Amino acid sequence: MKSPRIYEDLSLIRRRSKFVFTLIKIIFLLLLVYFWKVQVIDHQKYWKKSEANRIRRLPISPQRGLVLDREGNILAKNIASFKVSIIREKCEDLQESCQRISQLLDMDVKKIEKRIEKFKSFQLFRPIVIKDNLSDKEVAVIESRKSDFPEILLQTESKRMYPLETLAAHVLGYLQEISPSELKSEKQKGYEIGDLIGKKGIEKEYEDLLSGEKGMALEVVDSEGRVIRQFNQKQSKNGENIRLTLDLDMQKQMEIILEGREGAGVVLNAKTGEVLAMASYPNFDPNKFITRFTPEQWMELIQDPDFPLENRAIRGLYSPGSLFKPLVAMGALDSNIISDRSSFVCQGTTYIYRHPFSCWYEPGHGRVNLYTGIKNSCNIYFYNVGKNLGIRRIADTARVFGFGSPTEIDLPGEKRGLVPDPEWKQTARGEPWYPGETIPVSIGQGPLLVTPLQVAVYISVIANRGKKVIPHLFLSGSFSEESGPREEKSVLTDIPRDFRHSDFEKVITGMWMAVNEQGTARAAQVKEFDVCGKTGSTQVVSSETERKMEERGKKIETHSWFTGFAPRNDPEVIVAIIIEYGGMGGSTAAPQAKKLFALYKDKYAR
Repeated sequence: MKSPRIYEDLSLIRRRSKFVFTLIKIIFLLLLVYFWKVQVIDHQKYWKKSEANRIRRLPISPQRGLVLDREGNILAKNIASFKVSIIREKCEDLQESCQRISQLLDMDVKKIEKRIEKFKSFQLFRPIVIKDNLSDKEVAVIESRKSDFPEILLQTESKRMYPLETLAAHVLGYLQEISPSELKSEKQKGYEIGDLIGKKGIEKEYEDLLSGEKGMALEVVDSEGRVIRQFNQKQSKNGENIRLTLDLDMQKQMEIILEGREGAGVVLNAKTGEVLAMASYPNFDPNKFITRFTPEQWMELIQDPDFPLENRAIRGLYSPGSLFKPLVAMGALDSNIISDRSSFVCQGTTYIYRHPFSCWYEPGHGRVNLYTGIKNSCNIYFYNVGKNLGIRRIADTARVFGFGSPTEIDLPGEKRGLVPDPEWKQTARGEPWYPGETIPVSIGQGPLLVTPLQVAVYISVIANRGKKVIPHLFLSGSFSEESGPREEKSVLTDIPRDFRHSDFEKVITGMWMAVNEQGTARAAQVKEFDVCGKTGSTQVVSSETERKMEERGKKIETHSWFTGFAPRNDPEVIVAIIIEYGGMGGSTAAPQAKKLFALYKDKYAR
């Protein structure tokens, strides 16, 4: 009989224990390797991350420069405001944070999510503005709950304000939030998400001067985002104040003239090119652009059928109508096709290339020469002159006087206009130019398109007897009172063709007669100011369509033009104005231009 075992077999336990101890050794070894990697290999990475959680870099926005008129009246200034941003890096659950913030700020959570979506491609630590122009109550609520929302950041910012509201809106332009594509552009370095930058007008053209340079503050914060202390602060540099050439009185008068009508107007200094007034109607209030638009709000604005954002003075394209006649006369005189004694008989209608062409004055003007042709704006006279001159020489002369090219004004978005010629028609329409098409162009109709500002520059060439002005709005600027003003000089420039001085005098005589000897522009006459001018009335539909509309009891009015300068022998001021659907230029635009000439005479005339 075998004896009973006096001890338990522990071999299985030993094997299992050995396995467990080996496993523990491996885990400890892996932990040691991991700690070594974190503390040695990834030291810089985690140090930077910890510093980012401890140290917050805050940009310090500068004050945007003021915009003033020539006499120092403020056109654009700044007022204090607050904005709140979200820092996604601080969000444990972004969706939950959006819900909580929406309740705190009484906002639609979808608006917050859309804001974040717009800038989602940018780094998580960059603040995204979710609401601006905060009320005192909203600021107080955010401050009182700051410890509960470490992911939100409350900041002050300068809010742009235009104290005169719609006045000179198209000149000043407006600010709007910088877009993601602009943020990524090399040209827009230094801007942050949510910054407002100039998008139109002077605000855009002189963004670099007005915006200044950002500063930077470093803040030590705790885990809940509370500021412990600030250090190493770099001060911002405020934007430059700039002074414009605008005369507030002239600007107000121009806008009163255009109020309730579609149209545009420009007043220039005839010697320097300074823009004393520039207006376009309908207009808009740039103050409405300071808040960050939703895409829906923006689309509603740009789809407005009245196009209030369009600056018609530099972007409105119109047929110049009879304003073009002095230019055709200059081309014909220079080419020796006519003299001031050349004449044609106007009987109200004439046949050219077996097609009837009418004068605006149905009874006819009788025998007409250069002076009476301009004075009475006789179509028949200029049909014949234009036929003999030809489309190529008409087009060449138009380009010499500045049509078909930008005027180089310091505003963005200027249009070139269109000067038609055979090459243009072949390229654009795939057809040859027919001789009969020259006839309407000779009185400023057809596919010829110009802007009101181009008209003013064209008239400057006539007024200055062969020299033109470069229109500009910038008058001076200064970074500080100590640095003094920085003047921008403007001089008359020669046009690329020499015309005889006597030819200019002949055309000017006709324009003077149009105003001062009972011509078509007599409503622009100002006593003792020697205004020279030209009216225009341009068709907006064909003659056949107009006739059909009248048969139905509907009348389509023409666009009403006037342009001119004063005084005759030493020009100081140029006016160009168009009133859409205003009817005859002599009855609508000319009397309005008189108000501008009279105001200038009372304020500036020597």
